[in-house]
Amino acid sequence: MPSRISDAYRAHPVDLHRNLPDFTSLQELPDSYKWNHQFDDYPSTPVVDSSLVSESVPVIDLNEPNALQLIGHACKSWGVFQVINHGIPTSILQQTESTAKTLFSLPLQQKLKASRSPDAVSGYGLARISPFFSKLMWYEGFTVFGSPLHHFRQLWPQDYTKHCDVMEGYEKEMKKLAAKLMWLILGSLGISKEDVQWAGPKGDFADAFPVSQLNYYPACPDPDKAMGLAAHTDSTILTILYQNSISGLQVMKEGVGWVTVPPISGGLVINVGDLLHILSNGIYRSVLHRAMVNRTKNRISIACLYGPPANVQISPLRKLVSPSQPPLYRAITWSEYLGTKAKYFNQALSSVRICSPLHGLANVNDHNDNVEVG
Repeated sequence: MPSRISDAYRAHPVDLHRNLPDFTSLQELPDSYKWNHQFDDYPSTPVVDSSLVSESVPVIDLNEPNALQLIGHACKSWGVFQVINHGIPTSILQQTESTAKTLFSLPLQQKLKASRSPDAVSGYGLARISPFFSKLMWYEGFTVFGSPLHHFRQLWPQDYTKHCDVMEGYEKEMKKLAAKLMWLILGSLGISKEDVQWAGPKGDFADAFPVSQLNYYPACPDPDKAMGLAAHTDSTILTILYQNSISGLQVMKEGVGWVTVPPISGGLVINVGDLLHILSNGIYRSVLHRAMVNRTKNRISIACLYGPPANVQISPLRKLVSPSQPPLYRAITWSEYLGTKAKYFNQALSSVRICSPLHGLANVNDHNDNVEVG
């Protein structure tokens, strides 16, 4: 696994398990978890019932002959879509969810044995965006970068092998799906295999790699005042999210507000990330999203954060650049961008934008991209 991603985390250490509570023992919402929605997390934008929106987050059948065109439209208009008939065996998703449930149901002191150190990628703890908000999030997470063997041995001394096999099987399947989605997305932009050298000689993105993120949102005694995961965009090329049957994900639709992405049977949510925003020269915008909690149900989601090889320079693709549409962003590697996110947070995407006489200041047309970096 490339070391440079780890270097980005070492350069920007964050303590992600400081004062982490045992959520099961809390009967009331502590003040430190009470969000003032008049001031926090994009307060001026309403939450919209998906059934009331004239068009909802697209659901795309990957077996449809026009899937490429549908994906292109979804990326441009929403920055997010759901896919069905994606080829991931249901058993893989169910087994991975079972491992996540088993992990998060462990006693807190056991989970803390696998804590993510402040300068590491992998392990148990809070979201890396936590320091950028005044209030805490009703959330626990576990990140798998490379082999989970070391941490899983600490969590399950007797049967860690079973859970390692599950995560490795999940990662293998997700990597195949991510490569398929990449060519559908790039194809919708008119990009061919000859245009992306780092796709490799077989065009399978063999050197790209996923980071697996297990998310847990416990049932909350006062969900209207709590926040599961605050608004952010992903620092990836794309993110593949499994959210099972419990609702909680919301995306920002320009001109509409926060729209709930309803779970669908067998479906996976695909988010446009910041690196795809850069690759597409701003045609496909990374989507601002957040996670809400509820009063009675624990919610688990599983994300595959898919990025390029650590040393590959990501910049607007040549076919998307012309004298009338110059490149909007400078070249940057994923590891460098992770460091930029950790430093600048909601100004990260703007910070790599190129000033252009045709496009004005560097931050014009960029959203406030609160970004999850792991």
